[in-house]
Amino acid sequence: MFENVIPLCDRVCEHSTTLDLLEKGLDVHVVADACSSRSQVDRLIALSRMKQSGAFLTTGEGVILQLVKDSKHPNFKEVQKLIMEPAPDSGLLQLFQGQNPLFT
Repeated sequence: MFENVIPLCDRVCEHSTTLDLLEKGLDVHVVADACSSRSQVDRLIALSRMKQSGAFLTTGEGVILQLVKDSKHPNFKEVQKLIMEPAPDSGLLQLFQGQNPLFT
């Protein structure tokens, strides 16, 4: 299912890697809550540009749930415990509240 999973580093590295992979015709999924930057503005602009370029934005929880698919997965109970704990605030929620012109 995930034959080509590439870990990404900071905003500059992930942005360049994302654009390079998109240019090669690959589907790119960016785990938004695993991305960092010097500031929230830089983070928002980078995520917005990656999305505008064709990348799919997702979350760590979304990736985990996609990997286990459903409750029939043998490790579902262990995974469920992980995602039931409240995640630390990534600062992204405030970026999506209201009308954010970068994510329309």
